[in-house]
Amino acid sequence: MSIKTVLSVFNFAHFAEDLKGAIGFCETHGAHLTAMVIAMGAPPMGSYEVISTVWVEERQREIERLADSASEIKAILAKSEVYFDVQEIYTEFALADEDIAERALYADLVLIGAQAASDQDLRRRIIDGALFQSPTPMLIIPQRTKVLLAPKTILLAWDSSDEASRATRQAIAFLRAAQSVHVTLVDPQASSSASGEEPGADVATFLARHGVKVDVDRISSGGRRVDEVLRQHAVDVAADMIVMGAYNHPRLQQRLFGGVTRSMLEEIQIPLFLAH
Repeated sequence: MSIKTVLSVFNFAHFAEDLKGAIGFCETHGAHLTAMVIAMGAPPMGSYEVISTVWVEERQREIERLADSASEIKAILAKSEVYFDVQEIYTEFALADEDIAERALYADLVLIGAQAASDQDLRRRIIDGALFQSPTPMLIIPQRTKVLLAPKTILLAWDSSDEASRATRQAIAFLRAAQSVHVTLVDPQASSSASGEEPGADVATFLARHGVKVDVDRISSGGRRVDEVLRQHAVDVAADMIVMGAYNHPRLQQRLFGGVTRSMLEEIQIPLFLAH
């Protein structure tokens, strides 16, 4: 998949570093940047008749601040070499995922910078909207990590699932450009119906035909959680990015009991490419 359009969602109050990273990313990949500047207002409490003037005034201040932020982002982008459009969205928290999903339909990648990723409410809305209500993959940049323009070493988490296959295909531009890709299987089991007699060999062959430099790493968990094994192996191979499929199980189950994807989102220290 070539990256021609990048959607990046910015918190209207904190966006400077995320915007800088998005510009660098789009310049490197020759991509158009759709900058979505969002403010999520709290819904009014009580009936229409008793909505306080304080709430109305606060909402108006947020709308004005959103407009100012959008104008500032336009001015910064106009000085760059990136083709862009800026969309300002004022919405309620419960509706933000739908607004984000609608715009994600027309992007090749959704980029979440460190500032947006550290805002738990906004990150949740972006993930629920872009990842689960659109076919568009997502690249998440954790805190204290710069946007990775061209990863040299990538860990590809592989479990023969549809999600892992989709993530592999959608990340192919990154995989082909990397110097080394570690296809990583945790506690793989040979099976003619799933991983094959030599787990990881089939996907390695597929990637090699695309010009990807592949190593297959089969790892025993030793009783540890899969997300812990993946994070440690990423450190061991000095990975610049992890590519994985998102949420093999129902989302409600994941929210109640955790899961590999949720743990990776909360604890990962390097860029994470997700596809569902």
